[in-house]
Amino acid sequence: MDHQEAVWIPVDGQRLRGDLALVRGGSGIVVFAHGSGSSRLSPRNRDVARRLHAAGLGTLLFDLLTPEEEAVDARTRALRFNIDGLALRLLHVVDWLGEQAGTAGQRIGLFGASTGAAAALQVAAQRPRSVGAVVSRGGRPDLASDWLGRVRAPVLLIVGELDPEVLALNEVAARQLRAPWDLRIVPGATHLFEEAGALEEVARLAGDWFRAHVQAPAR
Repeated sequence: MDHQEAVWIPVDGQRLRGDLALVRGGSGIVVFAHGSGSSRLSPRNRDVARRLHAAGLGTLLFDLLTPEEEAVDARTRALRFNIDGLALRLLHVVDWLGEQAGTAGQRIGLFGASTGAAAALQVAAQRPRSVGAVVSRGGRPDLASDWLGRVRAPVLLIVGELDPEVLALNEVAARQLRAPWDLRIVPGATHLFEEAGALEEVARLAGDWFRAHVQAPAR
């Protein structure tokens, strides 16, 4: 990692806090869309981000919700399932990256976890020229069912072997995709991939997918 900075991203009168890390000579950047009740400080996503840096990819971890909204969501659990609202914010972030001197012109990969995966797929459908690939970790792609057929970026769905309900939802969603896709099951892993070696396997699979599709020349 050659450059890291805290950034504030303007979105509809709000400012979302983010951590941007760029790699010298990198040709792609991965934006993380965290899941239910999480933030840019998610230890699982930060661990994956460190491993993607080693693969030559830049990363942006950011808060989908403001601190005030997080407090409301902690009580009501309502905002985390507002997929349209989360996707709109992620869309602004993707557009913002395209306007910054250090990231303009770079292909973008979206790494979504839980409900964040649904937001990532919705954005991929709306920004086919910018988004080169999507990876879903224990995600809920079914919550973006109206958008799945419009996604053009290659999609990798990663699910734990011991997460049967989410696995079933991913299998149904995969059949609605028209873009290239793959479903990879991590042996012995539960929903949060807390088992020994599980998150490392997620990072390996994601890194291979993003290197193949985000660092490749734009179609």
